[in-house]
Amino acid sequence: MSSAKSTVKKLDENTIKALTKVCEIGKQKVKGFDWLTHSADYSNFPSSLVITCVFITEQQISDAKEQQQDAYLRKLIHQHLLKVGILLKNPKQNVFFDSEEACQLSHQGNWDKRLTLLH
Repeated sequence: MSSAKSTVKKLDENTIKALTKVCEIGKQKVKGFDWLTHSADYSNFPSSLVITCVFITEQQISDAKEQQQDAYLRKLIHQHLLKVGILLKNPKQNVFFDSEEACQLSHQGNWDKRLTLLH
């Protein structure tokens, strides 16, 4: 395995490790938060990192934003990525919010298609 491939693999593993912790905490602390996912172009990392935090309903996203839970999730993501050596310059450009409800309405529940088209 080339060193570039092993570097990408390590970055991805660290990203997954950090985001898994964020997901566990978020599910306990943020009402309606259900799961998260990420994608990245590792040739332009971490700028290309896209993290999507998924809630059950659009109303829960609105409620979370009203209670500044979106900022809390961004801060949590930022902190946990930093712990594994990944610095997001501006988490607002990397972290997005979506819902199961919106995916069902627009893409019949097909998250792969939705995430490809949205970001």
